[in-house]
Amino acid sequence: ANLPWSLRGKDLKEIFSEYGEVIYAKVILDRETWKSKGFGFIEFANSEDATKAVQEMNEAEINGRTIKLDFAVEK
Repeated sequence: ANLPWSLRGKDLKEIFSEYGEVIYAKVILDRETWKSKGFGFIEFANSEDATKAVQEMNEAEINGRTIKLDFAVEK
């Protein structure tokens, strides 16, 4: 959450590839305006890499914004 408004999926993939193989990265956009909603999803090839990314990047700063990371929970 709290992603910079200009960030897109390819940017997320590039940033988080440092922690392991990223299978999927997407920033959620508003359907009408196509502007970022400020959050997205990243899927790693293995859970260890995902855990490391969350531990090291939670509350990190990207383009002047402090991001918040957590694991997605299925409803």
